Amino acid sequence: MPKLPIAEWTDAAVNWLNDSLSGFFGVISTIIESVVGFFSGLFMLPHPFLFIIIFGVLAYLLGKWKLTAFTVIGFLLIYNLGYWTQSMDTLGLVVTSGIVSVVIGVPLGILSAYSRSVERVVTPILDLMQTMPAFVYLLPAVTFFSLGVVPGVIASVIFSIPPTIRMTHLGIRQVSTELVEAADAFGSTSAQKLFKVQLPLAMPTLMSGVNQTIMLSLSMVVIASMIGAQGIGAEVYRAVGQLQIGKGFEAGLVVVVLAIVLDRFSQNLVGKPGKKKSTRFTSKQRIWMISAATAIVLIAGFSQYFVGNNAADGAGNAVGQEVNYQIVGIDPGAGIMTSTKQALEDYDLTDWTLVEGSSSAMTAMLEKALKNEDPIIITGWTPHWMFNKYDLKFLEDPLKSYGEAEEIRTIVRKGLKEDHPTAYEFLDRFNWTAEEMAEMMIAIQDGADPQQAAKEWAEAHKDKVAEWTEGLRSSNGETLKLSYVSWDSEIASTNLAEYVLENELGYNVTSLQVEMGPMWTGVAAGDVDATLAAWMPVTSAAYYDRYIDKVEDVGVNMEGARTGLTVPAYMDIDSIEDLK
Repeated sequence: MPKLPIAEWTDAAVNWLNDSLSGFFGVISTIIESVVGFFSGLFMLPHPFLFIIIFGVLAYLLGKWKLTAFTVIGFLLIYNLGYWTQSMDTLGLVVTSGIVSVVIGVPLGILSAYSRSVERVVTPILDLMQTMPAFVYLLPAVTFFSLGVVPGVIASVIFSIPPTIRMTHLGIRQVSTELVEAADAFGSTSAQKLFKVQLPLAMPTLMSGVNQTIMLSLSMVVIASMIGAQGIGAEVYRAVGQLQIGKGFEAGLVVVVLAIVLDRFSQNLVGKPGKKKSTRFTSKQRIWMISAATAIVLIAGFSQYFVGNNAADGAGNAVGQEVNYQIVGIDPGAGIMTSTKQALEDYDLTDWTLVEGSSSAMTAMLEKALKNEDPIIITGWTPHWMFNKYDLKFLEDPLKSYGEAEEIRTIVRKGLKEDHPTAYEFLDRFNWTAEEMAEMMIAIQDGADPQQAAKEWAEAHKDKVAEWTEGLRSSNGETLKLSYVSWDSEIASTNLAEYVLENELGYNVTSLQVEMGPMWTGVAAGDVDATLAAWMPVTSAAYYDRYIDKVEDVGVNMEGARTGLTVPAYMDIDSIEDLK
């Protein structure tokens, strides 16, 4: 039975949308980026202590002393831990996502409640949005809206808007039919019936949906950091990648504080169903307070556009202006990111920004730039399929911020040689060239399953496989566990090693795809038998120094690996010094 080309259809649809609606996406991107910047700048304008006082007053107006005390203590803790700027960026992203979700979700919920046809169309779409893994939204968002907060907001809205739509629909449907009939009997128009009867009665249910949407938006901050949305999520992501348990707990605690404060604030905006909401102020006083607060917000928010302009705006650097003084990076915890930060310091690139995300987001941005022949600077490494598929070049590194050429080494747990001598000997012999690996990487990039690509490579290079396995005794189904990071080179080498170990040497192999930190920890703790993904002497240096006494280095499985800043060949720059 032929396979349905769903992946090809999806790619074609994404490409068509990107080509046909690029202007529309540009407008949306500008609006969202301005709104997020507005709120982030607004939250950063007052001194943290003044901000805490303002939020403490709001907490007292919305709730009682318990909420006030928690809000003040919680934000003081955030300030003390040093995550204030990141938290304000996250608040800006969450508030923007919430506003977009309400602006789109409430009208859709009302339409669904009024029209059975709209409900039949919207319901399965909401089911798809709520059950589709959130990571699936990331790459289309990057393709349409580049890296940064904009795709983060888009992914957050898609992930979090369903509760607002569903609860708005449910709240209106639950309004008593007798009240609706009474409104009709008194001659109310459709608008009067909606705004004076149905929405007020549905408001507690509607606000429950908004509350859920805000919580879901906040839960997306870590995932959004994988596509360059900065904030507290990037700190969590970096801590996970570098296996910094303490820092990860700190950043996670900040997320908890923000979640509780936003949850209690949104819950207290509208009282519980059936309970009369008390207030300390008259209607006239509330109008004056809201008007004053709105004026302060608008003045403070817009003032950010007239102060503190980026020095890069007037620097006159042609290359920097072309790429908006941005270098597109990968995972925050990767060694190449540490080297890039060092390069920014070594070459005095003070106006430049390193955009952290993920390797998938970086390659998506590269493909988009190459398609339009736009300038772009990325953190690149070889071996990687993009150097075989595209005409790219490394920028010269006179100051050696990225070091010399690297080696990819195989690291095994202590005692593997005694427990599995055949596997140990094979891993010691396993060695191939970048050109040989490129064959397999290109096949995977063209759509082949990694295991199938490994099988085809092994069959096409039987002499190489025989060299690795000559004289080795076959295992009797003994189990072996490998781990690797999701880089194209490591996907290729690990799947090939797994294929040979299983089909030539009789092992039962399990391969685990993990982040760099857990990969090393697993081998050091003996939970994983080996990894073929240790880049030395730069990329994996921190982990190598930390765990070398707990693991065994069996040698190089590939020479000539390289990391550095990479640009398309059509860009007229040759050295990192050209970025000054």
